Amino acid sequence: MNVPAAIQNRRSVRHFDPDHKMTKKETDKLLSLTLHSPTAFNLQNWRFVLVQDMELREQIKNAAWDQSQVTEAAVLIILCADLKAWEKEPIRYWRSAPEPVQEFIVPAIEQYYSGLDQVQRDEAMRSCGIAAQTLMLAAKSMGYDSCPMDGFDYDLVGDLINLPSDHAICMAVAIGKAIGEPDPPKDRLPLDEVVITDCFE
Repeated sequence: MNVPAAIQNRRSVRHFDPDHKMTKKETDKLLSLTLHSPTAFNLQNWRFVLVQDMELREQIKNAAWDQSQVTEAAVLIILCADLKAWEKEPIRYWRSAPEPVQEFIVPAIEQYYSGLDQVQRDEAMRSCGIAAQTLMLAAKSMGYDSCPMDGFDYDLVGDLINLPSDHAICMAVAIGKAIGEPDPPKDRLPLDEVVITDCFE
């Protein structure tokens, strides 16, 4: 499936075939494609918690107001933001860059994020959001459907997955084989309502 078709045909699916399993090869391909998502300063500050344990999934389902896709989907991925990725040996993100680039970029990373907790959080959440869209489009291109999720108790799910203190949960994505036909496209606002040329009036 080409990119425009994947974008146009993606739907938020909430009922999946619980008997369908995704192979490890498919899961690896899906996540490997997602790793091509862009991040500021190449920080790659997303972390993907692939929840495979069905007992844990049941607990997460309880924390998500019993949404069936948590346990029915072939794959459940919780996207977490590493809020301190910027200070964790940042040279590793630029190992193959020329030395002058390294000498410029590493201090720039520290200058941009140091002491600015909100900037750190905003940037990491943006990165996770971009990665989530990449994940869903990659899934669609592989013949799978998906559902982005934020309807759960973040603190409780964080406890269930043993979330590190310097991380934050952004969202979850359930992926699998849809049961039945997906809903038709929802209404979209016209371009002239959402596109502003140069500045707001």
